[in-house]
Amino acid sequence: MARGKGKSQRKVQKAKLLQATFVSYLVGTSSAFGPLNFGSKSTNNFSKSKPLVSNWFGSQIQAPYTPNGYSSVAKSLNMVVQERTGMFTNTNPENRRVLPISRGEKAYFKVTYVVLESQYQSSITKACQAINSQREDMCVECVGYLLEELRDDKNLAAFKKDCEDSNIFIGSLIFVQELAEKVANVVEPLRDQMDAVVIFPSMPEVMRLNKVGSFSMQSLGQSKSVISDFMKKKKKEDGSSFEEGMLKLLRTLPKVLKYLPSDKAADARNFMMSFQYWLGGSPENLQSLLLNLANEYVEDVKLKGKVKSQDIAEPILLPDKGIWHPVADKVFENADEYMRWYNDVHAPSAGIKQDATVIGLILQKSHINTKDECHYIAMVAELEARGAKVITIYSGGLDFSGPVEEYFMSRGNSRVNTVVNLTGFALVGGPASQDHPKAVATLTKLNVPYLCTVPLVFQSFEEWQSSELGLHPIQVALQVSLPEIDGAIEPIIFAGREGATGRSVPLADRVNLVADRAMKWASLRTKPTSEKKLAVTVFSFPPDKGNVGTAAYLDVFNSIHSVMKKLKSQGYNVGEIPESSEALMDSILNDKEARIDSPEMNVEYRMSVDEYEEMTPYSQDLEENWGKAPGNLNSDGQNLLIYGRKFGNVFIGVQPTFGYEGDPMRLLFSKSASPHHGFAAYYTYLEKIFQADAVLHFGTHGSLEFMPGKQVGMSGACYPDRLINSIPNLYYYAANNPSEATIAKRRSYATTISYLTPPAENAGLYKGLKELGELIGSYQGLRENESRGVSIVNSIVASARQCNLDKDIIDLPSEEDDAKDLVIDQRDMIVGKVYRRLMEIESRLLPCGLHTVGVPPTAEEAIATLVNIAGLDRPEDNIKSLPRIIAESVGREITDIYTNADKGILSDVAMLQKVTEASRAAVRACVERSTNAEGRIEEVNPLGKVFEKISGGSPMKKALSTAGFPSVSDSDLEPLFNYVEFCLKQVVADNELGGLMSALNGEYMLPGPGGDPIRNPDVLPTGKNMHALDPQSIPTKAAVDVAEMVVNRLLERLKNGNEGKYPETVAFTLWGTDNIKTYGESLAQVLALAGVRPVPDALGRVNKLELIPLEELGRPRIDVVVSCSGVFRDLFINQMNLLDRGIKMAAEADEPDDMNYVRKHATEQAKEFGISIRDAATRVFSNAAGSYSANVGLAIENGGWEDEGQLQQQFLTRKGFSFNADKPGMMEQSVDKFQAALKTVDVTFQNLDSSEISLTDVSHYYDSDPTKVVQGLRDDGKKPTSFMADTTTANAQVRTLSETVRLDARTKLLNPKFYEGMLNSGYEGTREITKRLRNTMGWSATAGEVDNFIYEDANDVFIKDEAMRERLLNTNPNAFRDMITTFLEANGRGYWDTSDDNIELLQDLYQEVEDKIEGV
Repeated sequence: MARGKGKSQRKVQKAKLLQATFVSYLVGTSSAFGPLNFGSKSTNNFSKSKPLVSNWFGSQIQAPYTPNGYSSVAKSLNMVVQERTGMFTNTNPENRRVLPISRGEKAYFKVTYVVLESQYQSSITKACQAINSQREDMCVECVGYLLEELRDDKNLAAFKKDCEDSNIFIGSLIFVQELAEKVANVVEPLRDQMDAVVIFPSMPEVMRLNKVGSFSMQSLGQSKSVISDFMKKKKKEDGSSFEEGMLKLLRTLPKVLKYLPSDKAADARNFMMSFQYWLGGSPENLQSLLLNLANEYVEDVKLKGKVKSQDIAEPILLPDKGIWHPVADKVFENADEYMRWYNDVHAPSAGIKQDATVIGLILQKSHINTKDECHYIAMVAELEARGAKVITIYSGGLDFSGPVEEYFMSRGNSRVNTVVNLTGFALVGGPASQDHPKAVATLTKLNVPYLCTVPLVFQSFEEWQSSELGLHPIQVALQVSLPEIDGAIEPIIFAGREGATGRSVPLADRVNLVADRAMKWASLRTKPTSEKKLAVTVFSFPPDKGNVGTAAYLDVFNSIHSVMKKLKSQGYNVGEIPESSEALMDSILNDKEARIDSPEMNVEYRMSVDEYEEMTPYSQDLEENWGKAPGNLNSDGQNLLIYGRKFGNVFIGVQPTFGYEGDPMRLLFSKSASPHHGFAAYYTYLEKIFQADAVLHFGTHGSLEFMPGKQVGMSGACYPDRLINSIPNLYYYAANNPSEATIAKRRSYATTISYLTPPAENAGLYKGLKELGELIGSYQGLRENESRGVSIVNSIVASARQCNLDKDIIDLPSEEDDAKDLVIDQRDMIVGKVYRRLMEIESRLLPCGLHTVGVPPTAEEAIATLVNIAGLDRPEDNIKSLPRIIAESVGREITDIYTNADKGILSDVAMLQKVTEASRAAVRACVERSTNAEGRIEEVNPLGKVFEKISGGSPMKKALSTAGFPSVSDSDLEPLFNYVEFCLKQVVADNELGGLMSALNGEYMLPGPGGDPIRNPDVLPTGKNMHALDPQSIPTKAAVDVAEMVVNRLLERLKNGNEGKYPETVAFTLWGTDNIKTYGESLAQVLALAGVRPVPDALGRVNKLELIPLEELGRPRIDVVVSCSGVFRDLFINQMNLLDRGIKMAAEADEPDDMNYVRKHATEQAKEFGISIRDAATRVFSNAAGSYSANVGLAIENGGWEDEGQLQQQFLTRKGFSFNADKPGMMEQSVDKFQAALKTVDVTFQNLDSSEISLTDVSHYYDSDPTKVVQGLRDDGKKPTSFMADTTTANAQVRTLSETVRLDARTKLLNPKFYEGMLNSGYEGTREITKRLRNTMGWSATAGEVDNFIYEDANDVFIKDEAMRERLLNTNPNAFRDMITTFLEANGRGYWDTSDDNIELLQDLYQEVEDKIEGV
């Protein structure tokens, strides 16, 4: 083929396809376009998402964008442009009303319908118009409602009025519980007076409304019937969903009908025929559906109508599954036949090469049936214009696994290079039910990248464009969260819904983006490895502090070194790899002490302002926040600087920071600023100058995914989308942080590769704590010796006070008291309480050191994790915990031992420690069976029948017998240790490097849950594409049970400390990761306090609520103020809806104020603001959409704050956006309501759910702590009590914040096991120690709950010890300088009272370190 000819042919072909798009749109549009602006501007230059149509020559038509929205074309398309009402859907159902041309003496019937999706709207309209224009004997009135429109009270009232005089009601896919209830509440009372009610797959309570003559589904799910038995049988046989079952029922209808009486058979047949017509979807099919129902069941039509059998055509149906192409004259049911047509006929005419990339597209059949396929045509056109072949498949049901295997595979190999699912649904199942394992098995066989894009369903494209939240929460749950569990990536909106007609409109820039990204992923499969370019991106946060290579619990440079060696072994061009990770780091930084704004950082590329502005189309948009380029960040004043270094085809670069970390004014803004020019230049360099085939973001986490933009469903104006653009984004992410990983997946289109957090160890005892433990051991042997025992108790009390345990044991005797005045039981109680505190410290898990990608834990390192895995009951698997088994062997209940130990009863504290040590010994025995000479586990030796074969019992039984529990039987141990063996395999399996190689090879990334591997070992092995969970599945029943226990303990402790009075208001902070790990425990705690019970719907989704009667509750309803993290808001906005509904339900309950504090406060605030009680009961708050955190952490980490007042103002300004379930489409700035609610707070409360991430490991916890904010707002100036729930072990605890800070400091910051483990990691380890000191000071700033001794002891460990000072200075002088600064700042701000000598030493050290950094 002549050069350029193929490209020319593809342009012509694209024109034809886009012409088809235009024709398709015209065919389905009820109003004319009006004057069109035929332009020829390339869609690749679009910066905003616009609807796409085309002229006859294939050039693009875009609706002109103005600051006020889409102007002339929008109006000519009847697109509804409405003011923000707080609803996601603002369309007007009246636009769908079809009225008879003239009624006269004609038979008349009225139809009202409700549908989830809008593609049927045009077909029903055309069907009704045809009846009215073509028939002289009858006429029809028809009106339709989109399900989401029924949230609006006006629409609901109109819907009810329409139903009251309707003959026929039709509903389909009504799967949103709260809206399904509204439909049922309206239709059920009117059902008997209607002539026919036809409901296609929907919630059971709606399906039960079906009435077609004698045919009914009122017993659906309640009793036996031929149809329900058939459906159950099909589900049992092959896991069919309800819709799949109905499709199979259609095919076997004759067999089923023979079991029914003739009249019932006729009615059942009419229902199933109606379903066939509905599935057919075309105007002709729907006209037949309406004529058939009217003729059979509407009395007026039966009397006056003259419907003949030939008037009602048989259903016109496409094959159940097939391959569709917009220019083919038929649907292909055989892949080989399709490929022959494509290769022999279509490809030559389109100029597509025979060896072209092949993209598989998955379509929704209903869009093809209803001729609503222009968005599909546009996608085909864009892919073929890029030279790709396409295979476009559909399925009649919602199980695409069969068609995927049949059409995308040939003789065990994939025909396609990438798959893009354009339906937005999970691969197997629709909005009602899913089979993720089946989907994963299918996609694993196919083994290509799997993208799942999203067509707008509940919003028109304009409503989405103007929404700050972006995609509707229900679509996020159904069409983002669920596909992610299949392993889907990149939920990009590619089509909108035109407001007036409901037809799908391709969004030009989004279609282009999807096509570009699909082609980039495909190229990873086909491009030679030696030619692939990889951009490795590391982070530096906080900036200017020796923090290059920041990532949670990850040894970044050692890990990159491992990756580079792996890449080289796979044939990548990596140039000359430095010999060590230290040398690699030095080559990037030149000097590891370099500041990020220092010329000592290696500059790989200098980008001129002209080049930057030419290559970065949105650069002018950044000037509002940052002025003209180049600015003063990542700049030398003339050029923009790209920091990093190239190694062959691998570039290792340093991502710029937010840029406003140290600016107090910017930190106060309620919404986050755009990226600065240096940030934009970095990603422009990666894509357009370095031309990366993929970027690998290295570790948890960077700034890209937290840039401003919509929550989910990015537009071309959202900064994460603009920055990453077309580059495949791979992201090493900590396995224990699924929530922020999910943000990266949804906002920056990341494919995550999970990595293990460092192996956990028990904190142990050290220094004075160890000596105290030895004293307690001595006491247990001499407790009855009146002389020695008494003396030891006195020593224990003195030593406990020296270790500051008196702050945790309120009734610890003073040093002046003498134990000889106490009886033995009193002495036991004192020792028991001290012992319990020691064991709490000793047994606490802490991650030691930093993880290196690709290095699994040793056998020894795996033991502590497995002990904790074995320490939890798993009733869903019928597995008892090891402590429970051990306790039962001596006739005890482990819960009783926990309870008594918590009280300090010495005998049970000792018993609990004995059980703990026995558990460790048994697990160690299990692990040692598979340990090699080097202390590593290469292969787990299966237990098999080891229990029966080994004389004297298993190694685990022997270990327990030696530990003092000889009565434990192997039969009791077997289920547990089979599970432990499975977990051991997962712990030591390693696919972190393998996962990366798979992604770079353009293969399917196996999905897996993120979270706490102790609670959910399915998190392991790492190296998987991490996902969260179905947001509608929480809180689970187990989470509700744990929540009630925690709430009861909290209230009991609060009552005991407050003269028996309950608190009136509790302020909560909700986190995304915590609720993923615990399946909604903290969410359930909020509801439990207010006396509200979550109830699963018929599909098991938690969408319903009920008030717990006060008689059952037995206490007042506690008011709550909920501050949701930005990540929680993004992932669980449906649960924010649940919370808001629950709290308002409590506020509106007619109950006495002294038994309902929610109502009491809402009534007061309603009077104050002059609003309704319902509006005054606003209690659920978060950031503005697209913004995250209160910026308190940023201010403290970077020293960018003047006083605590600034921090408190930041909290109120940035977190004061309310969620309202009555207006779910917006986060509304409501600082006044936020302050009014916080004024009543008596208690602040947070949850700790994992030993890996505690109070001082991250800044998040104190960033969102409102303790001092509340103190400043309360009329009495009283500081609220602060509590933390700790559910990291089976024995959940509720502690004060100060107790938790002390426990955290003793187990980490002050613990030699922790800081020595960190120092072994060198540069990064020193930074980790400093970070914990800085975060400790954060708690002083926001809550004032840090004891002076913590700073003093830390100063003794890290500053007074000369040898330690030298180690810190030599490993990371910048981090050591930050540590010194933190001590001085803590003193200067009044948080640490210390000697002048200490301050003088710190000041001298600061100057010494500064001189070293500056090279003096």
